[in-house]
Amino acid sequence: MHYNKLFIYQLLPRLFGNSATENKYSGTIEENGCGKFDDISQDVLKKIKESGYTHVWYIGIIAHASATDYTGFGIPAEYPEIIKGKAGSPYAVRDYYDVDPDLATNIPQRMLEFENLVYRTHKAGLKVIMDYVPNHVARNYRSVCKPEGIPDFGEKDNSLVGFSPKNNYYYLPEKELEIQLSPEKLTRFTYKEYPAKATGNDCFTHRPTQYDWYETVKLNYGVDYLNGKAVHFDPIPDTWLKMRDILLFWAEKKIDGFRCDMAEMVPLAFWRWVIPQIKTRFPGIIFLAEIYNPTAYRDFLKHNTFDYLYDKVGLYDTLRDVACGYRPSSDITFALNKVGDIQHKMLNFLENHDEQRLASDYFLKEGEKGKAAMIVTCCINRNPVMVYAGQEFGERGMDEEGFSGKNGRTTIFDYWSVDTLRRWNNYGKWNDNLLSEKERELRDFYCRLIKLCNEEEALSSGLFYDLMSANYENQDFDSTRLFAFLRGNQKSLLLVVVNFDRNMQECSVNIPTHAFTFFNAEDTGEGILTPLLHKEQREILFSLEYPFRIKLAPCTGEIYRISF
Repeated sequence: MHYNKLFIYQLLPRLFGNSATENKYSGTIEENGCGKFDDISQDVLKKIKESGYTHVWYIGIIAHASATDYTGFGIPAEYPEIIKGKAGSPYAVRDYYDVDPDLATNIPQRMLEFENLVYRTHKAGLKVIMDYVPNHVARNYRSVCKPEGIPDFGEKDNSLVGFSPKNNYYYLPEKELEIQLSPEKLTRFTYKEYPAKATGNDCFTHRPTQYDWYETVKLNYGVDYLNGKAVHFDPIPDTWLKMRDILLFWAEKKIDGFRCDMAEMVPLAFWRWVIPQIKTRFPGIIFLAEIYNPTAYRDFLKHNTFDYLYDKVGLYDTLRDVACGYRPSSDITFALNKVGDIQHKMLNFLENHDEQRLASDYFLKEGEKGKAAMIVTCCINRNPVMVYAGQEFGERGMDEEGFSGKNGRTTIFDYWSVDTLRRWNNYGKWNDNLLSEKERELRDFYCRLIKLCNEEEALSSGLFYDLMSANYENQDFDSTRLFAFLRGNQKSLLLVVVNFDRNMQECSVNIPTHAFTFFNAEDTGEGILTPLLHKEQREILFSLEYPFRIKLAPCTGEIYRISF
């Protein structure tokens, strides 16, 4: 197999291995259970590898604030009123040098259990990506696991001033924190913060609302937000030095990559300073940026900085609208053209922990209806692709878990078990028998598609040629619901055609002579189209002089090998 193309399987261990069935609204860890590092067994990892994935992105690894009491293990007490949900957000880090105790079978041995998970993942032939959360920390951050002699965040701050390049936090002098929460939560509000610190989503008021990231505080990288964003990067700010140490700490755990949360909220100068240093020490490690500002994309890729960027604002948003019937499929071309020169650097996905599930009532209602979008996501270029655990089974995300309402997303804030994952990963043993026939069929489709992208060099590393402009005037091709393109190299040429319509479509596809010149491929005028994704389909004989006709089932597509 050719693993030139990265396929990332994203999972939240807290959910992934949880076999409990209680699922009580806003339940505690004792009531609803919690997945553990040990539940991600060698057996399950081997199956993920066999399904074509190259990387696993584990989220919620670093210790974050939760309402669960671990004071008996020397972990500081938390304040539930400043925590979202009982389990808390994985992105409200309470100790950068610790793993989350929720995920440990033996809490005093929690770091060893995580290291064993990294070892098992590598043994299965997979690489490990973990979150790095640089912009903000939990409101009540306090590290008990930091190396000896290293001052904690804020320990040496001068809290009498709003901004100092020597501070780790931003302060609101002479103001006490007053989070605007519901009256019920305010009656049991015991957390005190004076002076108040700025909130994580660049909220510089002592009165953040329930819509702000009120559970977090913003870290200071030497940018004076209170004075026109003036920068103070010389000498190197203390926060930069602390963050470099944290990245090195985790890289030494044999991590293969970092997904950097809200990367554009941290100065680009910091990334250009720190990433080359980490890569010098750990060649081959990758950095993936969560970023939503297209005007900044190219800057974040320059100078050996980030390897890959989220393609949420472009391809994801477009594919979502096309799949739902809100926009014509021809808009995909325009989304791709906007990142044309860096398309291979964009991470494609249809689901992640922030987005609504494909099969939710707020998206497509059924996982099968996302097949066309998934074919485009996987095959459009040589860039990496991510799948969120449960997506391959058509997980609906329609639970009302507690802090996370019935919003089509799988909660990251609550203790919960996810129906499809619970039936598949049962006590660390994957089990197809508990999946429905429909779920197995969808999972098999994902496996075939991803493995095909691994096996076919044309898909993993070949060139891309858009066929839409050549078919705009083709009366037998509906450019509002169909999308077609070529992938290939001198050895192999593939035609990909997808149908976003809810009905069967029959079409002809014009392939201009220029396309064959582009791929340095010789055509003899007559050939065969061999289906690769649905091998039960019949081959199609064709001539370039006469249009060939293709039948496409609703909401799916086909990948054909072109041979002459």
